[in-house]
This record gives sequence, C-alpha cells and structure tokens, in this order.
Amino acid sequence: MNHPPNPLLQPHSPPPLRPEASGAFGLIVIGDEILSGKREDKHLPKVIELLGARGLALGWAEYVGDSPARITAALKRAFDSGDVVFSTGGIGATPDDHTRQCAARALGVDLALHPEAAALILERMQDIAREQGKPFEPDRADNAHRLNMGVFPLGAQLIPNPYNKIAGFTCAGAKEGAVHFVPGFPVMAWPMIEWVLDTLYPHRFATGAWTERSVIVFGAMEATLTPLMEAIEQAHPPVKVFSLPSVDHPEHGRHIELGVKGEPAVVAGVAGSVAGLGGL
Repeated sequence: MNHPPNPLLQPHSPPPLRPEASGAFGLIVIGDEILSGKREDKHLPKVIELLGARGLALGWAEYVGDSPARITAALKRAFDSGDVVFSTGGIGATPDDHTRQCAARALGVDLALHPEAAALILERMQDIAREQGKPFEPDRADNAHRLNMGVFPLGAQLIPNPYNKIAGFTCAGAKEGAVHFVPGFPVMAWPMIEWVLDTLYPHRFATGAWTERSVIVFGAMEATLTPLMEAIEQAHPPVKVFSLPSVDHPEHGRHIELGVKGEPAVVAGVAGSVAGLGGL
C-alpha cells in the first residue's frame, strides 16, 4: 500500500509549553458523582486549556471519591509535593462535602471561620433576601449554617468567586507549592482558576518556552523505534522523545506518531533525526 509522504509537522499553534522549573501543575477532582458517571468531568480538559493558553502544562491529575481518608491522603501528597495544585469540589457545607476538613487534617491545623469569607457570605445572603423581597435574618438556622462555607484551615487565603461571592481558598504547601481549592461547579471554578493563575503565577507564563514536532511513521513497531528514541535522548538530554501508536486512526490508519519536544532551538536541530523515517 502506498502511503502519503511523511512531512515534519509544524509546532502546535497554542503558546509553547514552559518547562516545570519550580514544581508541576496538578489537578485533583473530588466527588463520587464523577466516579459513578452521574456527572462527566469537565475540569481536566478546561484546566489543560487554561494552562496551555499561558504557555503552561498540566503535570498530573487525580480523581478522588467522597471518602475523607482518600481525600486527606491525596491532599497530603499534594501539599508535600511542592506543586501548584487545583482541587475542585467538596468545599460546600453539606454532609458529603469533606474537602475543607480533609485539607486541615492533611496540614495538621485547625479549622476556623475566615472573617473575610464570612463577610462575603453575609453579603451574599443579604443579596438573596433583597432579590426575594424578604427581610435579612442572619440568625435564621439555614443562614447560620451557610457560614460553614467560610470555615477554612488556619492560614488560608481567599480565592474570589465572581459568580456568587462564596470564596474558595488557598493553603500553602511545601517549598513554593500550594493547593488552591475551588467549587465543583465549572461556572464558578474556571474563572477562579484563571484568577489564581493570572494573580499568583504570571511570572511562569511561557518562560523558557517548549515546542513540539513529530512525524507519522507507517508500518513500524514501537520496539523497532526504541533504539532511535533512546539515542536521541542520550545525545540531547534537554529533549523528550515520545511515541503515540494508533491502530484505527480515521486518516492515517495504523501508525505511530514519533516526535520530540523541548526548547525550540534544540528541537529544530533534533527534528531532522526523525524526519527521514518515511521509509520505515
């Protein structure tokens, strides 16, 4: 079978990726509804998009159900990692919301009502009463319960919520890392994640950019390409080599996408090493 030529693909159009110089970016998605299939997770692709638009890349992601022990363990790993981690879900005040308590447990600190968060919650409750044409009754049982949404681990900093004023929070971890806690609702979580990135991490945007180039190789097995991949990485340590096999691609059929990624100048020099694989 005749295959089309094997052109070197151009670098991706989004901003190039930044090397992980001071900790990776991570994501923890919390909630039984995701693991049971009741809700489809939309956070992973969106966080990848938000990071990519700033020249950053997601280093890892983890899904956790509503098990306090598992949430605590996941958050303990995140705090100890030195990474910048976004945690979505479980920061409400219903019996199945455990994230705030687990964060405190993972850090070994107490929980306390954050005064600024409490003021924002009271402001929100006043807004609702005004919209409904009812008197504001802060001591009413349901209103008093809502203040639990402002109970955070000691030392937490607020993440503003432009949708309904109910803040998220940030807790510092090891080294320069931190875990940023936002609600599970995308309409709230996504602008809050953007705020965190644009406010706290602009110094990391597209610094030391990476790029990526690859070729489509037909009729090859990954085992036959491994020596070449190892040789490229040994000769050019800053470069990462990758292979993405496919057996039923609608355009290319069975093939392997073989590529390199790293600093643009280095990638440009290495790309020729994989450009001539069309005969394989």
